[in-house]
Amino acid sequence: MSTKRRVKAAALFHALSDETRLEVLNRLKRGEQCVCELTDALQAGQSRLSFHLRVLKEAGLIQDRPEGRWMYYSLSREGLEDLEDFIGELKKAITHSGSSKQCE
Repeated sequence: MSTKRRVKAAALFHALSDETRLEVLNRLKRGEQCVCELTDALQAGQSRLSFHLRVLKEAGLIQDRPEGRWMYYSLSREGLEDLEDFIGELKKAITHSGSSKQCE
């Protein structure tokens, strides 16, 4: 695996390693939501939620779009496909790997 691919995978898994971020993704399954809706639903402070949204966005799992004074968030198809590709590579490795027999 290339260094670039490894860095991307690490960012994806870091973004998925927090319950609040997982809940944001879960809520966005229903479609685009305003940051104010997410703040209310998660009962989170704006600065705390902004941090989690930034981590998810930097990992490529969500995208945002401004409308007036509000920011709207949605899932990123490309980011989810990157995650799916990485998991797929791991699954292929399981089916194609045998014992390394290095330790005897």
